[in-house]
Amino acid sequence: MTDRFNNVRELLLVRIGEITLKGLNRGRFVARLIGNMRRRIKDLGEFSIEQSHSRIWIHSLSGNPLMKEVAKRLSSVFGIVSISPALEFEPDWETLVRVVEDYAKDILAGAGKRTFKLETRRVNKEFPMSSYEVSSELGARLLTKYPDQLSVQMVDPDIIFHVEIRDMIYVYHETISGHAGLPVGMSGRGMLLLSGGIDSPVAGYMMASRGMIIEAVYFHTFPYTSQQALDKVENLARILSRYAGRIAFHVVDFTDIQLELNDKVPEDMLTVVMRRVMMRIAEKLARERNAKAIITGESLGQVASQTAEALMTTDIVVDLPVFRPLIGLDKNDTVTLARKIGTFETSILPYDDCCTVFVSKHPKTHPSLLDAERAESRIDMDAIIEASKEKISTKLIDLSFEKSD
Repeated sequence: MTDRFNNVRELLLVRIGEITLKGLNRGRFVARLIGNMRRRIKDLGEFSIEQSHSRIWIHSLSGNPLMKEVAKRLSSVFGIVSISPALEFEPDWETLVRVVEDYAKDILAGAGKRTFKLETRRVNKEFPMSSYEVSSELGARLLTKYPDQLSVQMVDPDIIFHVEIRDMIYVYHETISGHAGLPVGMSGRGMLLLSGGIDSPVAGYMMASRGMIIEAVYFHTFPYTSQQALDKVENLARILSRYAGRIAFHVVDFTDIQLELNDKVPEDMLTVVMRRVMMRIAEKLARERNAKAIITGESLGQVASQTAEALMTTDIVVDLPVFRPLIGLDKNDTVTLARKIGTFETSILPYDDCCTVFVSKHPKTHPSLLDAERAESRIDMDAIIEASKEKISTKLIDLSFEKSD
């Protein structure tokens, strides 16, 4: 359409939500969000990204034809509530009429009869018509122009034409939902215990939505768990990076440790002790990576190792806080979130990780600290944790590139 009218430009109108409540720190949150946006679309061209009030305006500086792809990518950037592709032009009534008529023509092409309404927001009070007058007059013009294709419906119409009158006029009809939250990078760094299950990727997503940079650690027990199992977890990290940005993916060769645990730990305490070892290794790695918390996908009472006593018994071995964003969720709620973010189909692939291969048949559901200490009495725990740092490999996973440390 921009080639039909002089001085009409395409742009993206980005809405932000929670960030607007940040008071004196708001500028830092906005700057981080814009930086995250630029990184997400850096390979698509040059863009002007400017913020005012609760909006961010994105213009292509190179006549970019990929604005739909830009909107798609940005919709998964935390901090963005929604995005609308829009047209921008000078606040002139006759131009507004022509643009809206032509805009409607493009939308209606090839479609049957549609219902519609106009919604006008007049921020610029110098514009000579009120919001109601603009909506009424434009609606009448559209009905006259397209009598066989449009009819007015004020509740739940097929199309809502939005007109915003500011220093410039903006016209749009589409709203692409974002994931809201806070910009990644505003809440420190967390070490996610990532398995091949449904829960842990969702836990990582939820903490990233609160502004936390996510790193992931996976405990691999080849050949008892397959290369496909490792590939599965790496793919989960890749999907998670759509929302969290670049993720450092750490793989711990856990086979020798797991075999030692199997040999020396009572069977009913094996799961709890295995979790305690994982937590110790994760904390050591977290401190080396300047992470301030450990993240897990546990939900209270979901399995035997997730009772209050079992969780307390595993938490006691680390000093960093342990974030469990799923702790009070029903499994169905977690599955719904997994489907929403695109991890579910990968999580249910039939490749087991060590947490399922080496699970106790009859685990102790209410272990005490004394139970755990007795179970670990034959293990040189300091030696295991120290040796683990030689068994960790790291890969950086990003939407646009991957490289090894």
